Amino acid sequence: MRLMRALWITAGAIFTGLGIVGVFLPLLPTVPFLLLAAACFARGSERLHVWLMEHPRLGPPIADWHEHGAIRPAAKRAALIAIVLSFTIPLALGAAAWVLGVQAVALTVVTAFILTRPGGSVF
Repeated sequence: MRLMRALWITAGAIFTGLGIVGVFLPLLPTVPFLLLAAACFARGSERLHVWLMEHPRLGPPIADWHEHGAIRPAAKRAALIAIVLSFTIPLALGAAAWVLGVQAVALTVVTAFILTRPGGSVF
């Protein structure tokens, strides 16, 4: 039991760290990592779970997702900018057509998901 608790806490800490790094690196998704961290902390440490959920910067996006499945407009804009960059850079570097095709399909699906979430308009 202690080993599993330690593993959940360790995973939560790693996902929290990745989420924080994602605040500064636009291509790294912040909220999905924070959602994973919250789930891990819920299983490993009530104290850390409460800390994350009540954190003034990290907690609100998690609460928005849990309560409404919502993504805030600023987060949608940041994600869409990252998506455009994720496609434009390989395009400019002359990536193979099949790579661009796979990317286009994946990024289109992700864009559709983001734009159909509640939380307000991007524009």
